[in-house]
Parts: sequence; structure tokens; C-alpha cells
Amino acid sequence: MAMKLKPLLSAPPSALPSISSRPISAAHRSFQLRASAPRMAADSSFSNNKVIDSHLHVWASPEEAAGRFPYFPGQEPTLPGHVDFLLECMGEAGVHGALIVQPINHKFDHSLVTSVLRKYPTKFAGCCLANPADDGTGVSELERLVLKDGYRAVRFNPYLWPNDQKMTNEVGKSLFAKAGEVGIPVGFMCMKGLNLHILEIEELCTEFPSTVVLLDHVAFCKPPINDQEGRAFSSLLNLSRFPQVYVKFSALFRVSRKPYPYEDLSSSLARIVSSFGSSRVMWGSDFPFVVPECGYIGARKGIAEVADRASLLPADLNWIMGGTIAELFPGCWQ
Repeated sequence: MAMKLKPLLSAPPSALPSISSRPISAAHRSFQLRASAPRMAADSSFSNNKVIDSHLHVWASPEEAAGRFPYFPGQEPTLPGHVDFLLECMGEAGVHGALIVQPINHKFDHSLVTSVLRKYPTKFAGCCLANPADDGTGVSELERLVLKDGYRAVRFNPYLWPNDQKMTNEVGKSLFAKAGEVGIPVGFMCMKGLNLHILEIEELCTEFPSTVVLLDHVAFCKPPINDQEGRAFSSLLNLSRFPQVYVKFSALFRVSRKPYPYEDLSSSLARIVSSFGSSRVMWGSDFPFVVPECGYIGARKGIAEVADRASLLPADLNWIMGGTIAELFPGCWQ
């Protein structure tokens, strides 16, 4: 069974007078290890049939960017990604909620995503972006984003570490430890390849076993066709030995070599579920980048087709489409 992060907030922000005024105890922020071994979720049932997208982005419309929510210079988006468009897509696809990952388009300015979380507290949860600045100010910023603004996860982008430093430097370990302390998972974006970062991830998981880990976009492991890719995929599967590690089977268009419906991913999904158990795997779309690839509806249908070709049981798909993330983030999407 999955790990479980205790809810940071006892009620949605809109139902409370002030997020910043409520003390949150360390015990309330911590999560409990519910089981240490991976398993096939078909042996259990999950009663919540809501479809939850574990990975998407929103950013300001051009009008919003000209006012309250400017883009980071040089990171102006080329696709529409405003929340009204997202809500339209989710409604058409029958997706009930999502985890919004802070986009690089606003870098460390979380004001746009925070405004969306406050406006739609039962629709969205937030994943902030770790600031690995040498001065360590990102650690206090992370704590503020969690305790004041209600973020439920944090993303480590290794390419933001200054001067080619590793995520295992002093600041990285402080950020990773703080995430465990406040009871939020860390998502890793290994865009340039898992092999470049596997030793760092293993070191952090070993030293800080109470910090949950999310591997974005299958850790960017495509179905292996050569020895190097085979080693990367084996490294991904071997991370299942850490009970705090979860896999986002997300952004299928990024990790498949074939167009929709991504027929080459069935073996990858079957192997990942076999190693991790479906209660440690979650689907994500990577909106809005997925829209020109197969459409948002295609993102939802695509994972179901991949799961069918992988001969997964309905209970497994139920976990992947919402059960895993809902259990990992109790109190969200109610």
C-alpha cells in the first residue's frame, strides 16, 4: 500500500479565515509509512473513482502577464496555459482535479499559481519550485510556501542548481530534509536523463527516508532500445526498493517514440507496475504541452489504452488514474 501524507490543512483554504494564522504541528505535517513492500493494487480496492491529473502547469494569460503576473524574462510561453483553458479541457475530459506544478515561465514567482489554488481550493493542489540559491534562502521560502500558501509538493529541477552543483550539496540536502519535515513530496525532473541524476536521488533517499519522492514523466526513461537506455530503465525499476519513491506515468508524448496512442509504452507500464505496484504509480497529462500533441482528452484516453495493452486489471488503472495521488494527498479533491 502507498505512503500517506497527512493533510497540511484541516479544511480547504476558502473555508478558513487565514492560512498564515493557523499553527501546524510537526506531527500533523508528517506522513506515515503504511507499508514497505510494493504490491499489485488489484488485491485492494479504492472507492474514490475521481480522475486526478498528477502533473500539469498553468501560467498567466498575456493580459494577466501584462499586469499582476509577469513572465520571467526569456521564459514567455508559446502555448496558452491559463486556468480558464485548463478548466475547459478538464471538463471535456472528465478530470476532477489536478496537481499544478509551478511552471518555469514564472520561475520562483508563485503568485499566479497561488491565486489559482486560492480560487479553486477543492480542484487543485500545488507543487512549488525549489530555489537552490547558494545563500540557502530557498529553504525558508519553501517552508513559507507550504505553511502559509498551502503547497503540497515541491519540484527539484537539477538544472537550476548554480555552477553545475549537485542536488546533494548542502542546500539541496537542506531543501530535501525540509520537505520531509513539513510532510510534502519532492518531484524530480530528470529531463536530460535519469543516468545523470540517479546517484543523487539514491543518496537523498537513503539519507532522508522520510521524504517522499515523485519521479516526473517516468524519470524521462523511454522504452529502452540500447544498453544505455536499458541501464537507465533498470535504475528506474531499482528505485522501487525505496518505499518512499513513486512514479508519475505522465507526459506520455515525451517518453514514447510513437505517436498517440503510444503503443510502445505498454511494456514500460507493465514493468513499472510489477516493480512498484500500481498504488505507487500515477497518471499525469503535462498540460498544456500535451494539447498540440494529442489533446487533453487524448492524454486521458491514451493512458487507458496503454494500460489495456499492458493487461492491467481495472483496479490497477483505478489507482493510476486517481487513487494513488488521492491517497498520497489526503484532504485534497474532496
